[in-house]
Amino acid sequence: SSLPRRFLSEVNPLLCVPSEADLPSSPVDVSVAADCLETRSGGSCEAAALPAEVRLAPSSCRGLRRLPGDGLHLRMRLRRPPPSADLVFTLRESLKPQKNYVFYCQSCGDIIVKDRKFLRVLPLPSENWNALVEEWCCHPNPFARSTLHPKHDDCFLGDTFFLLNSGNESHKSKENTRVICKRCKTMLGETISSGTIKYYVTEVIIRPSEGSFSPTPRPQFVQSMVAQCLVELSSAKSTFRFTVKGDNGKTYILIWLLNSDTLLVESLGSSSSHSVSTLFGDIFMPSSGPVRTWNAVKVLYQPCIKSRNKDLADAWENDMGVHPLKFPSETCLELLLILGLSTTSLPPSLRCMNSFQVRNSCY
Repeated sequence: SSLPRRFLSEVNPLLCVPSEADLPSSPVDVSVAADCLETRSGGSCEAAALPAEVRLAPSSCRGLRRLPGDGLHLRMRLRRPPPSADLVFTLRESLKPQKNYVFYCQSCGDIIVKDRKFLRVLPLPSENWNALVEEWCCHPNPFARSTLHPKHDDCFLGDTFFLLNSGNESHKSKENTRVICKRCKTMLGETISSGTIKYYVTEVIIRPSEGSFSPTPRPQFVQSMVAQCLVELSSAKSTFRFTVKGDNGKTYILIWLLNSDTLLVESLGSSSSHSVSTLFGDIFMPSSGPVRTWNAVKVLYQPCIKSRNKDLADAWENDMGVHPLKFPSETCLELLLILGLSTTSLPPSLRCMNSFQVRNSCY
């Protein structure tokens, strides 16, 4: 058995430690120190070390219990310094004016846009801004016939996409308005007009021209970009419920953001024989060694494919407090698979909350 991911937050950190002996007759001794947690059962011993910046308060330990199939659960307070503002990456900070960038296809690494320098990098208003103007204006909408299209040296940033002037790039599919990669035929975005292309943030990787392309595993990239979208929108618009929609207009997932300050810690333990099983192997691990940590968001979600949760999806569709996120339909299915696999990696007692499924998404 192995010591799994522990989900730690500043308020009520929860540590889950599966024990090798699940029989009620097998006693388990638990030792808690400021920098580690150790369990002993029979002749086996497992220790979970914590990173240097994270410290537990042993005297605050409470709620120690043993659940069949889960192992040991306990709660205690922890201390860790707040994350540096410099480490908080946002989509809007990934592009700067007066710098040259290269856009790559995330799936295959083919160059989509080469050496483009933007004189202006501007955020777009929300998707429903025109409808809001109708509500606020007592006279005819002055922007009714206006469209927001970037010039050649512009880049407009939406919630889940970039708008670029198409220039000399030609990736438009002959069948429809989808923009596809010439090499791998993956959908990258859509044509908005004859001169404007929308690229989804989950489909392209942007690097400075002087840098080099380094591939990122697809599941890691998708969940990271979606998590960043959730964090940015929840902070900017105080919204915590989202519908994930495909480019075909269908709703695939309902997401409820619980918190964005979860710290995931995985220790490989110190027992002489153990195996480590993590979602998608090691692709979510930013560092190597006995202890690995990374930031994550905790979400509840409901799948909506094949008419599942239709009533709830319809209610959210008409709720002004719910924000829509649009991605390619294939990416929505990928995200749903990532969510489902992550849920099954959690202890059984932590997989559901109020009929929603639980998921921790790294970013």
